[in-house]
Amino acid sequence: MTAPPTIKAVAPDAPPAAPPPRRRRATAYWLLLPAGLWLAVFFVAPLFYQASTSVQTGSLEEGYRVTWHFATYWEALQNYGPHFLRSFGYAATATVLCLVIGYPLAYLIAFRAGRWRALLLVMVIAPFFTSFLIRTLAWKTILSDGGPVVSVLGAVGVLDVTSWLGLTSESRVLATPLAVVCGLTYNFLPFMILPLYGSLERIEPSLHEAARDLYATPATTFRKVTFPLSLPGVVAGTLLTFIPASGDYINAQLLGSPNEQMVGNAIQKQFLNVLDYPTAAAMSFLLMALILVMVTVYMRRAGTEDLV
Repeated sequence: MTAPPTIKAVAPDAPPAAPPPRRRRATAYWLLLPAGLWLAVFFVAPLFYQASTSVQTGSLEEGYRVTWHFATYWEALQNYGPHFLRSFGYAATATVLCLVIGYPLAYLIAFRAGRWRALLLVMVIAPFFTSFLIRTLAWKTILSDGGPVVSVLGAVGVLDVTSWLGLTSESRVLATPLAVVCGLTYNFLPFMILPLYGSLERIEPSLHEAARDLYATPATTFRKVTFPLSLPGVVAGTLLTFIPASGDYINAQLLGSPNEQMVGNAIQKQFLNVLDYPTAAAMSFLLMALILVMVTVYMRRAGTEDLV
């Protein structure tokens, strides 16, 4: 008798071998190369050029040369200190107003909008389809003297309160701090709403159901569940609003007066009108450094490492 044929087990195809670690690292570097070149050409190089300009002395006729004149920074801070304070004050006020206005709207879109969610999101970003300049000019019409908005505010006594606080000038809203803050709030409101919506939309509905099962009131559920889980959006929204608002100059130029000029207006004037490039560059670096310090302190206080 012949022995039965033996059946050899065929091993399944083995997965392809992973590339060596060195090749994986090289691939990652190649993928980062376009973004690195973009940053080097359009951010790092202008930054170094501006740093060099800030320590130069001379004039436009004779030419500027690097003399390491760091006193320009101190002179800029002394001469334009009120502009820095005004910029940060306006930006902080607009950021708080954006948070107060944007959080309920983001909450509505995330949890109550239903089939209208997409439409509401489009309405939030619709202002971006129009030029920033045109949107700001529209507020000159909205807040114009004798207009319906100013008339209503005056009739209900709001202008009396804002005038007492120094935000308006009697029955006039244009060319006042209130007009500048209104423009900043309107223009940067979507930067607050979208991060808030992103954080709120990721909250599991089962967490709200569990809170109700534990007999938590709606206020307690919001305080203990919803708001803590939305803190990443709060932090991102406040940063995305405060940083560009601090350097804005369009709203103060169109809606304010010379008394409401922000540091961006002073930098623009030094660059384009006075042609004092070292002072303008020093002011730009001071603005960037101060914002960086404030953002770092804010993020440490907010505990962003626990919000991821």
